[in-house]
Amino acid sequence: MRTPSLSVGARVPTISPTVTPRISPTVAARPGVRADTVARTPPSRIGATTLRVRPGAGVQSTLPHARFSPNLYPACQAALRGPNGECFDRPVITAGGGKGASAKKGKSGSGNNNVQAAVNLRAVKNELVAEIDGALSTAEADELARRHGLERIASQNFPLLAGTIGLFRIVDNRPVDTVRRELAADASVRSVQLNFRYFLQDQKKVATGGDAVQYAVAQLRLPQAHALVRGMNVTIAVIDSGVDVKHPELANSVSDSFDALGSKEGPHVHGTGIAGAIVAHAKLMGSAPEARLIAIRAFGAGSKGAESTSYVILRGLDYAAEHGAQIINMSFAGPKDPLIERGIAATAARGILMVAAAGNAGAKSPPLYPAANPNVIAVSGTDAQERLFAASNRGNHIAVAAPGADILLPAPDEKYQITSGTSFSAAYISGVAALMLERNPSLKPGDVRAILTRTARDLGTPGRDDQFGAGEADAFAAVTAAAAAPAVPLASASGKPAGEKAPAQDPAADNTSVSRALNDASPSMAADKSAANAAK
Repeated sequence: MRTPSLSVGARVPTISPTVTPRISPTVAARPGVRADTVARTPPSRIGATTLRVRPGAGVQSTLPHARFSPNLYPACQAALRGPNGECFDRPVITAGGGKGASAKKGKSGSGNNNVQAAVNLRAVKNELVAEIDGALSTAEADELARRHGLERIASQNFPLLAGTIGLFRIVDNRPVDTVRRELAADASVRSVQLNFRYFLQDQKKVATGGDAVQYAVAQLRLPQAHALVRGMNVTIAVIDSGVDVKHPELANSVSDSFDALGSKEGPHVHGTGIAGAIVAHAKLMGSAPEARLIAIRAFGAGSKGAESTSYVILRGLDYAAEHGAQIINMSFAGPKDPLIERGIAATAARGILMVAAAGNAGAKSPPLYPAANPNVIAVSGTDAQERLFAASNRGNHIAVAAPGADILLPAPDEKYQITSGTSFSAAYISGVAALMLERNPSLKPGDVRAILTRTARDLGTPGRDDQFGAGEADAFAAVTAAAAAPAVPLASASGKPAGEKAPAQDPAADNTSVSRALNDASPSMAADKSAANAAK
């Protein structure tokens, strides 16, 4: 039986700073919330499709198992979940292309079906990404594609990788692994892989408690940090869905935009919320309200939520690196991807800091990427009581934690949303990193990581753990410690973490931002608190 795909729309609540809104607790953060202006048609080549890959084929070496967020994929009870985390009762596609019976635990062949189902969820049907000879002309690249029964969808030079990457589609019914091997054997091809899929890491839920307006600001100690720095002259690239650059919370904050999809979709709730968590400066308070954003649209509407692919995300990384990003926020998750791993290594080599959401797949999920890459700061989520956000991934790769449950953020069309996810935890940390870089521009990514983890407030089991990493980030402590790091040119910076002790603060010597007055009225906490209480 075909598993039904349901898309349930809901209105994003509009919150007045002076009037307590009427928000039903069953509507304020309902799963599937989306702005009315978001296109509902999946963009070309970014679809929720399946891929027939023969179990045991060579491609499996590049496909480590990964379970995605339960709000994006079918979930199953522990009794129906295999040792690798995959559901035994999930429908699969038979070798003949028809619908097969659900694989049941203990029956022969269930292992192969589970492997196939995992592949189906992780790559775009009949698409391959290949590095090709950069000397090939467009006509020669098209001829290369025709020789192998392919259609060239796109190709471009990526300065980040110093190579040319092409996106190809199989135009006949040959098995993908066969085509992949044949293409890789061509003298004009350097490497070939599947075009993996990535998903944003947010969950719309009913608020369960806590102050959805103030708790993130207080837990991170943002007001104290903003008395020193506010992220001025630091550029953060947000690789996400569309951002509503006209929202009052984001006014004058987006310095550049790039659509890696080439789509015509409008702003999206996720990208707008991520931008707000970083730079909101009207009714709300972002972690770095004076930072500059490069809004990179890499995620478009799909049947299982906003999604992207290896090729599109690489376009976003390349644009960010080539246009002056000092920090790149990646609030999405997917499998370990050779192409994206290569892109991240090249980005790190340029001294660009990368922050990623740990993922919303829960306690039994293996590490998701790019957060699990050692060049990336992986962030888990917490709630208003400083407990771990229930859906947050765990693992020894987690660096720090930040608020991610029931967060009030901007939404398209001058609206607001209450939402949850490690996506927003990562965005807060990207902003805190911007504060640190304003305070001490000589800091390298390793310095920022060391200071964030050393100044974090320990939560959970004493010491470092797989839930919170070093603990919940403390923006004020991190900014203070950043000032103590050697203020020397990048070429001669030691690269070692800052000293353990920070000097006493001299208010007269504070490196205070001036582009927005520091005595601006603080966010409308009282009115927004009423809104949060009404939502609860």
